[in-house]
Amino acid sequence: MSLRQFEYALAVAEEGSVTAAAERLHVAQPSMSQQIRGLERELGVELFDRTPTGLVPTAVGLAFLREAQVAVNAARRARATARAAADELVGELVVAAQLGFGTRQLPGALATLRRRFPRLEVTVFEEPSSAELDRLCRRGVLDLALMAACERTPADAHHLGDEEFAVVLGAGHPSLAADQISLHELKGEPWVRFDRDSALDGVLLNVLRDNDLTPATAARVSQTATAVRWAAHGLGATLVPASAVPADHEHLARPIFPAVSQPVIAVLRQGAGPAEKALLDLLRQQTWSEPLSQVS
Repeated sequence: MSLRQFEYALAVAEEGSVTAAAERLHVAQPSMSQQIRGLERELGVELFDRTPTGLVPTAVGLAFLREAQVAVNAARRARATARAAADELVGELVVAAQLGFGTRQLPGALATLRRRFPRLEVTVFEEPSSAELDRLCRRGVLDLALMAACERTPADAHHLGDEEFAVVLGAGHPSLAADQISLHELKGEPWVRFDRDSALDGVLLNVLRDNDLTPATAARVSQTATAVRWAAHGLGATLVPASAVPADHEHLARPIFPAVSQPVIAVLRQGAGPAEKALLDLLRQQTWSEPLSQVS
């Protein structure tokens, strides 16, 4: 087995056909087909079901592809580490953030990183579920993750600061006359909530439960920007990290009392390379834990 075969199999799984995968990787289609068949013969299993609509990974194939992705990621990191000695980071960096975390800080840090190392390819995504984020970290899929809690060792986990939460209300809501809002003022208020497995929805439930309140659900959304917009239009209140409130909606956001915050922890993969460490240093230079009134 070779790393190239792993990359071919992953491309076929993503594209659903050998032809599309070959075009994406700029490889002759017969050569890729031969490599996939050779890989299956060597393993003694079928990695793909050949269906009328394309190639679909078998159950065994899915298990193999998960491990193949780990191997390919490790190889990319090894190449990046080797090039780092020449002060030229290349390869791919995979970053994930718990939904709403680092909305203001992460783009600036990544922009600086890309200017410094233009050949470094960075993939970033938000993950609503803290459990899934932790699972991805443990699988070695992520190079760096921003999350509220983790069970990693201090060498892998770095506390960057704290993310304060704010409530967003519709224009004209009487509670906006105050500089901060007591949750008891919102008794009976409908809420724009997040998906049931979202860490942000868990924060809201815990906060309301601690204040003997029960949320009336007006809607459920998947993104903080959507929650803020819908709350601004009067659909209901929403609770989001303060830095996730867009500048044009800050006049509708207020800190809550009692205050709610969560730590922001950067978790590096074990054996982190120079790209991950460079990004961590840039994140440490960002400003965290600003009051809502100073967020811009």
